[in-house]
Amino acid sequence: MRMLGKTQQLNVYLHTHTDRHLRETFRFISTLGFACTLMSTWEIALMTSFFALFNGGTAGLIWGYFIVWMGYLLVFASIAEMASMAPTSGGQYHWVSEFAPPGSQKFMSYITGWISVLGWQVGLASLTFLVGTMIQGLIILTNPNYIPENWHGTLLVIAIVAFCIIFNTFLAKRLPMVEGGILIFHIFGFFGVLVTLWALGPRGDPKQVFTEFLNLGAWQTDGLAFMVGLLAPIYTLIGADSAVHMSEEIKDASLVLPRAIMWAAWMNGSLGFIMTITFAFTLGRYPFIQVFYDVTQSYAGTSIMTSIIIVNITSACISTVATVSRQTWSFARDGGLPFSPLIAQVKPGWNIPLNSVLITFVITALLSLINIGSHAAFNAIGSMATSAILGTYIISFTCMVLRRLRGPLPSRRWSLGKFGMAVNVGAIMFLLVVWKFLTLETMNWNSLMFGACMLFAVVYYYFIFGKPLIRRLSSHDPLPIDSASVTNARLLSLSNQDEDHESPDESERHSGQERMESAALPVPINYRNSRGGPGSCSEKGITPQAQ
Repeated sequence: MRMLGKTQQLNVYLHTHTDRHLRETFRFISTLGFACTLMSTWEIALMTSFFALFNGGTAGLIWGYFIVWMGYLLVFASIAEMASMAPTSGGQYHWVSEFAPPGSQKFMSYITGWISVLGWQVGLASLTFLVGTMIQGLIILTNPNYIPENWHGTLLVIAIVAFCIIFNTFLAKRLPMVEGGILIFHIFGFFGVLVTLWALGPRGDPKQVFTEFLNLGAWQTDGLAFMVGLLAPIYTLIGADSAVHMSEEIKDASLVLPRAIMWAAWMNGSLGFIMTITFAFTLGRYPFIQVFYDVTQSYAGTSIMTSIIIVNITSACISTVATVSRQTWSFARDGGLPFSPLIAQVKPGWNIPLNSVLITFVITALLSLINIGSHAAFNAIGSMATSAILGTYIISFTCMVLRRLRGPLPSRRWSLGKFGMAVNVGAIMFLLVVWKFLTLETMNWNSLMFGACMLFAVVYYYFIFGKPLIRRLSSHDPLPIDSASVTNARLLSLSNQDEDHESPDESERHSGQERMESAALPVPINYRNSRGGPGSCSEKGITPQAQ
């Protein structure tokens, strides 16, 4: 973390055998489990399938998913390489700070940070609402007299996020182990639902399934209906940066993290594609709970299959709370949010950003209240999560391409090699197309809330603490990354590594490593301090020793 101009605050170990149990680290399997369960691709593919069927038919559902999956692979690969260069909880806004043109590094990274925090916070509310919707759907199936009310959904959202908060506070020490176990349930649950659908469900005609496009939304052309239907797989496969925001709790993050990201892209993408084809073949023309009942003709069987999905997506909510809280905490650590000193506090002994976790709960609860007034408004605002997160990808990838054109990139342990430029440009083109249709379909409330938040961010930047900040910034320009300062990419993860057997005599070696790292720091981000102080940049681009 010193390589990134930061102080390691999460996953801090005391070098004694009696204290090693205080905090477990994420390793490859637990990181893979975290990424796979947060995305919950095959589960959410079932939930969003009805929208794609309405706007594209079975052929649109299948081929739309495949096209989006291939495009997302470019996105995942780009993020994996940047994560290997700079594994930090900040993710996109830190990468923008590193790769943007020197004159715009501060402001662009600041805006990217706000968009990322906004996207993930709203996304958590949207995901918990999906779980509440499934619970209500199951109640309707088993109790026809039940009349759902909007406030029921709000209470379910609050209850679900409160359950997730417990896992991210009192059980935070065991979160890596829990993620590994959830990965197993994620895979076995997939086969449980898949085998049931194939064994008991009807069979569709292959030609009709793979070639029949429908335009039930009354769009001008079938092609436009197909493009609108892509919103379903876009939402299904989003979350490429989820594990990045846990990087400061991942052992050997500069190598483990990109590998886990790419494994998750292939594994989750494959499971989702198989489930999508299966659902299309088994008369998947209705909401999936109804299809489950039509296949099994059993309330008990339908309840079990639906409960598997509810458990998995609730687990995704647990992982999302961890991601959102780390993203928010990291941005506050760099002074980008109001009340940053309070939000950036890490509870001693727990080594988690407790205040950020609790603030995440409050924000989700407040957003859920919108559903009481207008269900349509809540859905529209929830869709903003997708457009915001995709927007951060576009900005960071564009800055990455500009950096490639200006000069060599920092060393990294996972690299795209000579295909890097093509992959980055392909990811940008793909994201621009889907982002255009996404914003076209979800304007109204989405645009209103997004615009209001960005207006507040700009006002806060320039007028709340902006005048002193601008005076400090005007005294010197931020420096671009010096690739020679990162000659050994393995140093990026030294602060995340923990040797199983370490003697007290090794303390001198650690202090030597710290001195070596402190002499080779890229430009850090600190929106409140641009000269002097922990995490800030001096005139020579060297960060002082952290507190």
